[in-house]
Amino acid sequence: MKVKEVQQMFETGSTIDIARFLVGMYLEHDTPQGKLGGYIVDCEAYLGPEDQAAHSFGMRRTPRLKAMYQKPGTIYLYTMHTHLILNMVTQPEGMPQGVMIRGFEPVEGRSMMEENRGRTGRELSNGPGKLVSAMGISKALYGQSIFTSALHLVPEKRRAPKKIKAVPRIGIPNKGEWTEMPLRFVAAGNPYVTGIRKSEIDPDLGWQIEKEGK
Repeated sequence: MKVKEVQQMFETGSTIDIARFLVGMYLEHDTPQGKLGGYIVDCEAYLGPEDQAAHSFGMRRTPRLKAMYQKPGTIYLYTMHTHLILNMVTQPEGMPQGVMIRGFEPVEGRSMMEENRGRTGRELSNGPGKLVSAMGISKALYGQSIFTSALHLVPEKRRAPKKIKAVPRIGIPNKGEWTEMPLRFVAAGNPYVTGIRKSEIDPDLGWQIEKEGK
């Protein structure tokens, strides 16, 4: 799969389909110190105008939300509890829907990520603020494109999960039906999924293993 195909999906697919598709996608950040990259394993869909948990519920417009109304693939960053959170716009310009990246399996530049975070193991990037810190993502990327900026998707490196589970989003209290709606998609068995129990971790980290000779 090529970047153009992913761009087309962002332009024509539903936000839910895009969120599911992003599980296993390789995310890479070119930094002055080198490349940092790995796999998205946990993300949440936010359905904009009708989604009571979305910042853009009711077509709300504030300076912070400017990027949400821009073209698909635009990077939307916001701060929550002092942590910067990464989102990608998933619908055509003017329709403020997006996907929040919640968990990430580090691959390239792991030692640099550990230095950025001051943590190792699962705690390195098993939450939305953690992965942003580990990857050295800054507010300077706000409004840039997830296809052409220093922070970008690499579809050629995408991996196939054994199973993608759809579960309720985290931290969405008192939002009626939107609290329990299964709009969070995870690579079942991956240790970097937020809140996964040790007993649930798959020996293959939740990935399909290619057979030799294929």
